[in-house]
Amino acid sequence: MYKVFVNESQLILTNKLSDIANNKYFLLNQKSINEAIALLSTGNINIAYIYHPNVDEILNKFTAKIPLVVAAGGVVTNKAGKVLFIYRNDKWDLPKGKLDKGETLEECAVREVEEETGVQGLKIENILKTTYHVFKRNGKYKLKQVHWFAMNTSYKGELVGQLDEGIVKVKWKGPKKIAKALQNSYTNIKILFED
Repeated sequence: MYKVFVNESQLILTNKLSDIANNKYFLLNQKSINEAIALLSTGNINIAYIYHPNVDEILNKFTAKIPLVVAAGGVVTNKAGKVLFIYRNDKWDLPKGKLDKGETLEECAVREVEEETGVQGLKIENILKTTYHVFKRNGKYKLKQVHWFAMNTSYKGELVGQLDEGIVKVKWKGPKKIAKALQNSYTNIKILFED
């Protein structure tokens, strides 16, 4: 099963009919997928299911209809145990970005955190999770697959937001400020902080 976020609503790609028994389900074709995304993005429904019997094939079949954009990012902690956040599009977010040709996911995650925040000396601890969300670019829906890595750094220098990416603030946040920031964040960011 894959949870794909469309704004704050969920599009569930599933191979279990029990998941969709009492809910709105859509076929795995272009017209149905676009209809589901449109209904979710306008808030007409808050959950939709796309069914395919083979869970190993469902993501490939979905991305044959909605182009896949692979990205990587970081949940970065400093020596004080604070987490690095960015602020863009009036929401608190975490640094991430698109994979460049020939780049590994780890290289992408480190590069994007450095570019978007100015933080240096990043060390990857482990992979955390992969999240999925739909966005619209040039009138077409795309699926962003973000591979999240836990990272640490002893960096104490200036934090610099990448303005051409719309990042207006970069902040280290402790537990209380993280909880507050997550109230104005995206669901796929919130799930990175769930136990």
